[in-house]
Amino acid sequence: MSPFLLTRTLPEDATNAALRADVLHGLTRTPKTLPPKWFYDARGSELFEEITRLPEYYPTRAEREILAERAPEIAAATGARTLVELGSGSSEKTRFLLDALPSLHSYVPVDVSESALNGAAEALLADHPDLNVHALIADFTRGPELPVTPGPRLVAFLGGTVGNLLPGERALFLRSVRAMLDPGDFLLLGTDLVKDEAVLVRAYDDAAGITAEFNKNVLSVLARELGADVDPADFDHVARWDRDNEWIEMRLRARSALTVKIPELDLVVPFEEGEELRTEVSAKFRQDGVRTELAEAGMDLTHWWTDEEGRFALSLATTS
Repeated sequence: MSPFLLTRTLPEDATNAALRADVLHGLTRTPKTLPPKWFYDARGSELFEEITRLPEYYPTRAEREILAERAPEIAAATGARTLVELGSGSSEKTRFLLDALPSLHSYVPVDVSESALNGAAEALLADHPDLNVHALIADFTRGPELPVTPGPRLVAFLGGTVGNLLPGERALFLRSVRAMLDPGDFLLLGTDLVKDEAVLVRAYDDAAGITAEFNKNVLSVLARELGADVDPADFDHVARWDRDNEWIEMRLRARSALTVKIPELDLVVPFEEGEELRTEVSAKFRQDGVRTELAEAGMDLTHWWTDEEGRFALSLATTS
């Protein structure tokens, strides 16, 4: 079996330090905000897996449809010998690319979760025993330094996660990806597309209430990790479409006036009745906008694939 290497580029306490910084910054500003990455503890990850199977939540199915059909075209266009996946998680969808790339030498998954990286590597190596896997425990938004592997490289950022970044953050991220690429390397980017408002809102406010539970899970994370005396039942889940910015916002709305104490930060956070805490932005895209954002980061859009219903897109870009 090929060797499995795991390199940590984050300090052991990086996650806790980042949570403390985000909570201190986000809950002392107006309006209050928290980044969506804090949904994903073990319970949050389970809930998200449930969300991907809901009839209202189309992005995962739509992207998988594109990968299943277009992976051979992606392989032919890139000739990649190294596949880098940012925010790799379980690496489930990556299998379409791994199976389609005949000359693939190395797979470099990048994630903050060591357990996710270990579990994915074990499963992938069982099916691809000749593959070299060099996993990085790293924050993909900070442009991690990649290991030396054969080119051309294909950097994949799937799932529409790029939409969770605000426009300024997205520009910085895309420039950091461009800095990873050598001439002849490629970026494969997943983006959810603008569509009917009712379809979008249902995807983030399902009838079974799974997304509401997922949204409120961030409060359980604050209680467990920082000792916050917060009850998720005191908040309502809100999902709304922002037409001007063309993004979905998920929020938590206080049902009554209340105070949240966070002893680990020596912080007291007052909420007025009806006050909302924004927990996620999920931007939706159009082809011209994706092309422009890539160009501004120094990359050229070369291929654009959508699912049959035109709900989701995979973009292939290379250095300009």
